[in-house]
Amino acid sequence: MKATKLVLIGALVTASISSCVTKKKFADLESKYKNVDNSLMKCSNDLTDSRTQIDKLKSDLAMSQTEVRTVTKSREDQLALMRSQVADLQKNRDQQMTQVGELTVLSKAANSNIDKTLSQMAEKDRYINLLRDARTKADSINLALAVNLKQSIGLDLNDTDVDIKVDKTVVMINLSDAMLYKSGSYVLTPRANEVLGKIAKVIQSRPELEVMVEGYTDNTPISTQLIQDNWDLSVKRSTSVVRALQDNFNINPNRLIAAGRGEYNTMVPNTTSENKAMNRRTRIILMPKLNQFYDLLNPDTAKK
Repeated sequence: MKATKLVLIGALVTASISSCVTKKKFADLESKYKNVDNSLMKCSNDLTDSRTQIDKLKSDLAMSQTEVRTVTKSREDQLALMRSQVADLQKNRDQQMTQVGELTVLSKAANSNIDKTLSQMAEKDRYINLLRDARTKADSINLALAVNLKQSIGLDLNDTDVDIKVDKTVVMINLSDAMLYKSGSYVLTPRANEVLGKIAKVIQSRPELEVMVEGYTDNTPISTQLIQDNWDLSVKRSTSVVRALQDNFNINPNRLIAAGRGEYNTMVPNTTSENKAMNRRTRIILMPKLNQFYDLLNPDTAKK
């Protein structure tokens, strides 16, 4: 009996011990399961975050690639523009070098012609003094050109009714009012036709030369049956000269321009009778090409 009780007690103890071990393992397993489940959730969250980051990186990469393409195209466009600008600059440089070369040749010819003209004036004390007083190269050019044209036209070098000047290769021949017209009139005098005939020879010898005739008056008012005001008088005087060049001296009218400046663009203020006389003038403007201009500086070709 005692032995049976002992067996039963042992069995109960064994069962009890066995039951306790199982609950402990279960708790451990449950704890491990929870840890694994938590880890799995964390991994799932991390995976979601990683996918989000990957999507963002893909989007950033796409935007970066677009920006790179845009920047690359912009740089290519800028490079193409710069190459075009460089090509234009090179072309302009080449043209300027060519022009400089031509001007250098012309300048040498001009200097030679000026020296030649001035050497022919060596015996004329008045012009030697003028040359000594010349402050700039332009003064020397004006002097040489005035001498050449006055001599080729056949005028006295001391004739104050004819004044010849140069402005940027444009030759301006100023003819006094007293020489060309009667007072308040636009009818040419016999002396005017004589002088215009000599100027016409210079114009005829250079077929490509354009000629503008400008009439000027002083500020004294005028109003007659034939003349309305100074504008009218200045225009009629310039057209009188143009008609004379065309009709009397066979100058091609396609080369002629008539213009009236009225009482404006004065040389000096209209304050004295002498100043008014200076402002009453007719200007014949010769517009040669550059090589023709330098020919006019040559005393040998100016007369041709």
